[in-house]
Parts: sequence; structure tokens; C-alpha cells
Amino acid sequence: MNPIHSESRKISIAAAVIADASGRLLLVRKRGTSAFMQPGGKIEPDEEPVDALVRELREELGLAVDPAMASRLGLFSAKAANEPDSTVEAELFALTFAAQPIESQPVAAAEIEEMIWLDPASAHDIELAPLTRDVVLRLSGQ
Repeated sequence: MNPIHSESRKISIAAAVIADASGRLLLVRKRGTSAFMQPGGKIEPDEEPVDALVRELREELGLAVDPAMASRLGLFSAKAANEPDSTVEAELFALTFAAQPIESQPVAAAEIEEMIWLDPASAHDIELAPLTRDVVLRLSGQ
């Protein structure tokens, strides 16, 4: 008898691809996990993706972001980094410090244990979430 195969659970998130003037990407690592990823989080029911992004960036990094300055990159899918048998469906948005949409400096808060600025050329040196490794680095030309 074949074991029952369960379908992957889908998690809808909004995430930011944040770059500084030198092209480094802002990545975060949640408490109790090992992979670095884009800041962002789950989209609440009846919440627009850009509103979820603004809320999550404020909660996790203390950033005040003007939603009009978030440039939508599209909807992307990848294996979830921290939830087994799950897939993230990520609405990705680009933000940049150079364009001044971010009025403060990020500080790790809430469930964020560590925050780094990663040179995409050094990405092979650390553990990255599948979305970051397979989608975001490709989008950033790496």
C-alpha cells in the first residue's frame, strides 16, 4: 500500500529586497533558525501585500517605509526555509536606501535574531533560505 502523500502547505508572505548603495542585500535570520532571508512576513487575511510588508518591516526592523516607494517585483514561489512540507508564495518588493524610501536604520527586533548586509558575490559563504538563494539572487543578477 502506498503511503498517503500530503500536498505542500502554502504560506503567503510579503518580503523586501532591500539593497544599499553598494548593492549589498539586507538579510535577516529569525530566532532559532539558521537560514538568512529577506525581511518580511505572513500576509494577514484581508491585508494587501504592500501593507503586510510595511507592517512587518516596522515590527521586525523598526523601519518606516512609504508604501508608494515599494516597487513590486512579482509573485514568486519557493520551498519554505523554516516550515517542513511548506511552500512560500512571496510577493517581493524592491526597496533601496539610495532612493530614500527608508527613513531610519534597521535594527533587529521581534523574532529577528540577526541582521546582515550581504554582498551577493559572497552568498556561497552562508546558509540562505531557498527563496533568497534561488529567486532573489537571480533577480539581483548573481
